[in-house]
Amino acid sequence: MRPSPKKFLRRGGGWGGKPTAAVAKEVKSASPAAALKPPPRAGATKPRYNPPNTRLRMMYDRGDLPCLIAKTGVRDKLAWSERINDLELTHFLPAFFDGLREEEEPYRFLAQASVSDVLEFGNPDQILGTIPLLIVPIKNALATRRHSVMCTTLKMLQKLIVADVDVAGGGLIGRALVPYYRQLLPVLAIFVNKSKNIGDAIDYSQRKGEDLGDLISDTLQLLETHGGDEALVNIQYLVPTYQSCMPAV
Repeated sequence: MRPSPKKFLRRGGGWGGKPTAAVAKEVKSASPAAALKPPPRAGATKPRYNPPNTRLRMMYDRGDLPCLIAKTGVRDKLAWSERINDLELTHFLPAFFDGLREEEEPYRFLAQASVSDVLEFGNPDQILGTIPLLIVPIKNALATRRHSVMCTTLKMLQKLIVADVDVAGGGLIGRALVPYYRQLLPVLAIFVNKSKNIGDAIDYSQRKGEDLGDLISDTLQLLETHGGDEALVNIQYLVPTYQSCMPAV
């Protein structure tokens, strides 16, 4: 059967060059059943499932931690049953870092306070020896993509980087982290530009250190500053938008 000469595509009647929304509207008006669905959201920044199964939680429930929460009336702190320098950090510090993804009290406070105390008062050489054991807990905490968990983890990561800079022959922890950038930085590359754009208003979360984009930028700068000669090229490989904070030579 010969095609009818009256059936042809008139000028402006096609879909070429039209935005998806216009095409969807036109198709829906012609045939609602054939309407185009919008593409699904990628969900790259969507919070992930965070199961309550950290090593810190299990050790606390069994009574295996060498510390307790001391209620001082002003600000809670940890009371240690033994000196921090006498702790077996290869056993306890990975568990403390694993607890950083906790969102329930008292586990959340225990994780933050224990990591902070060990990094401040612990032996830098012992902390350096635990670096390979800390990567997976840090990676798991960042992989939750939950704002509060990521902010807490980045703050502790910053303390870890500078834990040995004030001792003689220090600065080795920052260099020891360079081989593990591939495990730690991909998630940061997703959130590196996630800062609040509120114009000339005041963002009070910055005062509390809760702006995720700023925390990531500060962390990357510390990694570059204390990571040695190979730090910058490895950071920019994983976070292409990062610009060096070091003065040009």
